[in-house]
Amino acid sequence: MKILRVIGSLAFVLGLFTTIFIGAPYMVYHEPTLPWWLKIAIYCIIGGIFLVLLTVAAEQRKIETPENELPPAESKRPILIQNSAEIPGREITEVLGLVQGHTIFAIWLGKDLSAMIRLILGGELTEYTEMMGRARALATDRMIAKAQELGADAIINVRFMTTSVVGSAAELLAYGTAVKLGKSS
Repeated sequence: MKILRVIGSLAFVLGLFTTIFIGAPYMVYHEPTLPWWLKIAIYCIIGGIFLVLLTVAAEQRKIETPENELPPAESKRPILIQNSAEIPGREITEVLGLVQGHTIFAIWLGKDLSAMIRLILGGELTEYTEMMGRARALATDRMIAKAQELGADAIINVRFMTTSVVGSAAELLAYGTAVKLGKSS
């Protein structure tokens, strides 16, 4: 299904760009009848939308998520990450300062089309879920790299913040306080 959706998305994007950037200027200087290539571009737009609509509708029928599709547990990181001010059983010996990592992610127009159709049919917008998951992982990795540069053992008070930038692009900021830890008690 995913391959068919990608093909439909590609057909839509190619048809749209051909119609806008080649077809529209061509029509200004030529006769009002549509040439064959412009008709094909328009059919690509309509066919692409239809194919994406069919694949999304077919996916909607499979609402249940099999257990093997559940996201894997977070991998072990070289630095302890905590969203509270304390780490149970450990003493904070030194506060190194604020560390942050951020990224701005967007999805391409074809995936945007899939998400728009899903808005009509309902259900999870998996295209945006995947985008935000990748953005969160990248921002977290960048925050960890900053903490490692400071020689931190942990990052406490970790927070995530998102902001819409333009269209389907979103900024994700991960930030927290880098600290040194004492021996386990």
